[in-house]
Amino acid sequence: MEENKKLPVSPLVFLLIGVLAVSFSAIIIKWSTAPAAILGLYRLVFTFLLLGPFLLTKGARAELRGISLRTWVLVALSGVFLAFHFIFWIGSLKYTTVASSTILITLQPIFVMVLAYFTLKERTTWQAWAGAGIAIAGSLFIGWGDLQISGTALWGDLLSLLGTLVVSGYLVIGQYLRGVMTSMVYSLLVYVFAMIVMFFYCIGEGYSLVDYSGREWMLFVLLAFIPTVFGHTLFNWLLKYVNAATISMAILGEPIFATILAYLLLSEAVTWAQWVGGAIIMSGIWLFLSTQKKGAAAPNGQESFTG
Repeated sequence: MEENKKLPVSPLVFLLIGVLAVSFSAIIIKWSTAPAAILGLYRLVFTFLLLGPFLLTKGARAELRGISLRTWVLVALSGVFLAFHFIFWIGSLKYTTVASSTILITLQPIFVMVLAYFTLKERTTWQAWAGAGIAIAGSLFIGWGDLQISGTALWGDLLSLLGTLVVSGYLVIGQYLRGVMTSMVYSLLVYVFAMIVMFFYCIGEGYSLVDYSGREWMLFVLLAFIPTVFGHTLFNWLLKYVNAATISMAILGEPIFATILAYLLLSEAVTWAQWVGGAIIMSGIWLFLSTQKKGAAAPNGQESFTG
């Protein structure tokens, strides 16, 4: 793209930084002993403190004034989906390994395709459906392998899949609202509704909102700063220089980097079932994404939402 000349280095360098950043998400969560909903809540709180001032800009305020009631309802629903994505996916890491959880969440483009097929009446190619079938077969293989280890690991796999399903709802709504809202305003408003949902969820579960050590508060901040700001926000910025399909393909590197980091920092070994199942999933996702139209792999101009 012509805009690449404006960058002092190749945009692929920033793409690598973003993938490494999101790969740390599962590691930081594993280091924490806080409940999943608390981690999700403060991840969004600190992210909003960093990025929320954008809503005070002239353009954002004008956009907010023009939002219809129907759009507000959809944004609120999207916030519910995002909240439960964090609750389910972060919770999955309390039961299963980083390798299994992060590999399974790469199924998100498949879930988005299926939801868009039924809700937005979008059609896709038989090659994409074939890729989806291959990826799902790989996830079943990982689940079978984890079941041999323990029922607890399988429960973690199911939570990861649930987290992938609900975040797909967040992205499909974003796709539906394409042209009505900008990506940043949409994301920040969804964060607000997600924070509200997780706040009341934490209250309902009886979790303390403040009784955490300094180490835990540091992990809350790191979870917001590294995978969100240097990951997802960086990906959104990179959409000016590379297409969404490139970013979606690059994010497939997250489970690879996350698994390596888990081995080095958490001493988590990788089973043969995870290697084989992961390879099958990656093959299916690659086939799926390679059949999509250039630049159309992510809804509303957003990259795939991973950890």
